Amino acid sequence: MRVVLAEDLFLLRDGLSRTLAEHGFEVAAAVETGPELLRALRELRPDVAVVDIRLPPTHTDEGLQAALTVRRERPALPVLVLSQYVEQLYAQELLADGHGAVGYLLKDRVTHTAQFVDAVRTVASGGTVMDPQVIARLMARSTARGTTADLSPRELDVLRLMAEGRSNAAVMAELHISESAVAKHTAAIFGKLRIDNTPDANRRVLAVLAYLKR
Repeated sequence: MRVVLAEDLFLLRDGLSRTLAEHGFEVAAAVETGPELLRALRELRPDVAVVDIRLPPTHTDEGLQAALTVRRERPALPVLVLSQYVEQLYAQELLADGHGAVGYLLKDRVTHTAQFVDAVRTVASGGTVMDPQVIARLMARSTARGTTADLSPRELDVLRLMAEGRSNAAVMAELHISESAVAKHTAAIFGKLRIDNTPDANRRVLAVLAYLKR
């Protein structure tokens, strides 16, 4: 699996490159600026991009914008963004196209090798990964109003775990419920959020987006 990595801090970039290589990934490019990232994504067409949100030259959101630009050209390009901060707007922008294959991980999480590698693999396979700390902070900044207000406490638990990128099996294990119960709660979530069952929509991602807007 080929990866393009963008991180402006040399030691972290080198460490992430080594970690990915040790776990079977091919690091096609490891760059440090927004323009370099945009060029690498377009020319190398990796299987997944691991991207720091803030890159030179301005250290604002060059990494995220480069990734989103290429996702518009190549829908569903898997992108895992890294950040020192929780920015609700960035998380929503990343999820907004509804294609999935996205993740938002806080940088202190990359020191946990297994979690980082699992997150890259999940995103590369089309899943959605949101750092639990991101979810917690977004919830703390939000209100209970909105479309998710109709969800039951158990349905909110299921949706929270979906937002963290958990599979149905992982939701079952975390909440100690059956597969049929997960399916029932998931169907109820989609119904209450009025997310249609269409072949073009990733309903789990749309549900997560509604959750982040709470």
